[in-house]
Amino acid sequence: MSNRIQNLRALAQQWMSWDVNSGNISELSMLLEAQQWDELEKRLKNRISFGTAGLRGPMMAGSACMNDLTVIQASQGLCVYLEANVPDLKERGVVFGYDGRHNSKRFASLSAAAFLSRGVKVYLMQRLAATPFVPFLVTYKRAAAGVMVTASHNPKDDNGYKVYWTNGAQIVEPHDRGIANAIMQNLQPWKEAHYNDVEEYLPHKSLDGSLIDPTSEVENEYYSRIAASHCYHRADNEKSKTRVVYTPMHGVGAHWAERAFTSFGLPPFIPTEEQIHPDPEFPTVAFPNPEEGKGALTLAMNTADRNGCTIVIANDPDADRLAVAEKQKSGEWKIFTGNEIGILLGHWVWSQYRLKHPEVDPANCVVLNTTVSSKMLASMAKKEGLYYEETLTGFKWLGNKAQELEKTGKKFLYAFEEAIGFMIGDTCLDKDGIRAAAVFVEMVIYNEARGLDCGGALQELFAKYGYFATNNRYFFCYDPLLMDKIFTRIRNQGQYFSTIGGYKVKNIRDLTTGFDDSQAESKAILPTSKSTHMITFYFENGCVATLRGSGTEPKLKYYVELSGAEEKEVRRRATAARGEWINSTKGLKINIKVWKILTGWMYKRWWLFGPQSSRFLQQTPWMHYWTSIPAPSKCNLGQNEVESSQFMFLPCYGSLWTSSRIAK
Repeated sequence: MSNRIQNLRALAQQWMSWDVNSGNISELSMLLEAQQWDELEKRLKNRISFGTAGLRGPMMAGSACMNDLTVIQASQGLCVYLEANVPDLKERGVVFGYDGRHNSKRFASLSAAAFLSRGVKVYLMQRLAATPFVPFLVTYKRAAAGVMVTASHNPKDDNGYKVYWTNGAQIVEPHDRGIANAIMQNLQPWKEAHYNDVEEYLPHKSLDGSLIDPTSEVENEYYSRIAASHCYHRADNEKSKTRVVYTPMHGVGAHWAERAFTSFGLPPFIPTEEQIHPDPEFPTVAFPNPEEGKGALTLAMNTADRNGCTIVIANDPDADRLAVAEKQKSGEWKIFTGNEIGILLGHWVWSQYRLKHPEVDPANCVVLNTTVSSKMLASMAKKEGLYYEETLTGFKWLGNKAQELEKTGKKFLYAFEEAIGFMIGDTCLDKDGIRAAAVFVEMVIYNEARGLDCGGALQELFAKYGYFATNNRYFFCYDPLLMDKIFTRIRNQGQYFSTIGGYKVKNIRDLTTGFDDSQAESKAILPTSKSTHMITFYFENGCVATLRGSGTEPKLKYYVELSGAEEKEVRRRATAARGEWINSTKGLKINIKVWKILTGWMYKRWWLFGPQSSRFLQQTPWMHYWTSIPAPSKCNLGQNEVESSQFMFLPCYGSLWTSSRIAK
């Protein structure tokens, strides 16, 4: 028997001796009997990593997956870390919530049992929770931490474990490393936690007062606060006849959104009946993610058509994101990007706050967004005199930055990220699709009275703050080593490219290595991390293009933006970029359909092409055409090391990205 097989057997036996789930034990046992060594290695060789996003992964038996044992181990490690860092942990307690996915309630119950066994008070919500209510509870109850069991908009077979620190924001360094280390020191389940009979153990702890259901109390407090802070036109809302269609995407949002509408005096929404109730199978959508666009929103738009509505709003399954679509005069539906919703909400929040507080100093009012989100918010802040900063991607950075600035005496108003995440005020320091939905609909009603639809309101903002054209897309990349190779090639041993596709690069920022040649000594100001990839190219023509690996999904994402004083200017520059790109590829044999896309849809689509390979990047749902083109000489990425004709091109508002498959 080989050492590999011996090691896998030992890992499996150790796992099964600790596991408290008979189904998972049987699952691994069958793999052993069938000698499925590759599958066992995939599940047992590595541990599911605990980072600033907590845990997230597929629900299967094994240390690399989400299951009873990895959740127990994470909870034990978190508990021990909190014991060492929060002196009054037992009195302050810890908050737990869970969504409607398979196993979410059980994972939350097992987590609660770990803390209860150490004498820690636990607040466990007994209704399927919208994610924002967990961080809200942490600050409202002054709890030591919070955990939300959710995988947000991931596929149905995934689940996750999202951790909030004592300030109600997601954990950042060094807490993620400290918790991860504590997990490794507490892998064996604690006998006193009663994991095997958790269903009987928890009711007993409810009787002695250590397990508390805060659901009703937190609902009342949350809705009271958001109405007081963010509802400016209740009388107009109550008189309005405007109805919108709502979908929670088979998630938990319907109950919470309904109460938000009531608290603002808004007309009741029209539900998308096929998707209104929680269903962990997500039966009507391929991906339970409103970011996917029309495919995810088709049923909601059909409902709107039947009811004569022109606005559709959607939450993702854990209700921390908001998507919006509007019916055009042509009868077509426009799905707004996260950046478009972001600037609409940002301007609304500021303008209404200013009307209510005319004495306020704008320089003391804070708006934030992430470095991959539209710079239009920065343009608005500059013109209005607001305080603006950008952060790394993720609301863990936005939430902590908001609190940091509030401690200096500033007033935090708003933050957003292009991935349809919005944080309006400090009700909770995380993105919140519930309060964003109510605020957005109030804005719709207000603008409607002025004769403006959402598209018209957006054009007003373009005229005021400049025209910004963005394009954000992604590829799936399931192999972390391949992701490393792609970014290693782009870094080119530190000799970053000065010209791409005929367009000069002005500055480069690499937040993996800490390089930023726009700063003194070429050192980046934003935090850096060697565990994730993120490179931004700033072009002389104003284009900003970022490539990064997602921290929560197997995706390689890109973000591109070009801005100008008006739309015509941006279109002209985009057309010039298109001509340059076409000239650089003259004589190449390209599928006629692809050529038509490149020459006809360049401005609105900016398609990303790449090799269709099971070992490389899998095409995204919106991608229909592929091509293989030798790299032009202007974009040399070490072609002597690359397998022939395996490139992908991204003509991005004045630049040409080239990536490649690495030769074995």
